[in-house]
Amino acid sequence: MVDVDGVLVVHPHTSGWSVNLEQDLGITPAALQEGFFKPHWDDVAHGRATLRERLVPALAEIAPSVTCDSLVEYWFSNDAHLDHRLLCEIEVLRHQGVEVYLATVQEHERAKFLWERLDLQSKVDGMHYAAALGCLKPAAEFYRSIERETGLIPEDIFFIDDKAENVASARDCGWTAALWTGEETLHSLIADQQWNVRYPPLMRRCGPALTYP
Repeated sequence: MVDVDGVLVVHPHTSGWSVNLEQDLGITPAALQEGFFKPHWDDVAHGRATLRERLVPALAEIAPSVTCDSLVEYWFSNDAHLDHRLLCEIEVLRHQGVEVYLATVQEHERAKFLWERLDLQSKVDGMHYAAALGCLKPAAEFYRSIERETGLIPEDIFFIDDKAENVASARDCGWTAALWTGEETLHSLIADQQWNVRYPPLMRRCGPALTYP
């Protein structure tokens, strides 16, 4: 199980995709945070609301001249820097018979962008994301939902994430988990954690975790 943001997708600038937002679209990151992310993101990420039904009225207040389509395209395309070294390691693991899934906090629309536009569907075996599961990391239900979706037991799962609290919660659920900093290799983390790679039968690759509205 591999996290996306901060692991598989890493922006080269510490400020992330919004580093040039004010210069390019005339919206300050602070205004977007206060007008959209702070009041609405929890509902959107949990799947209780769609991105656009909350973003459209928020933009009408903070940046009436910016369309929802333009901001979403700007956001997604500027937050699409894949770690190709990690992708190569994932490819090797899959060739060895190990299934690799994404376990990530995403809403439906960006999940679809990652899966189809960035073509992660050809690079991993499936994706489990927050809005489809109805829960977020580090809640235990996030990990338990993935177990139910895949049919895997905790001992079968190795997980990497860039947030210590997510790693700790996964370990509390019985998963083998390691903190990703980008300085190690996936192979070295697996070895450090002494995870015994198993080769379970192929799990289903569709279902709620890959269903978009």
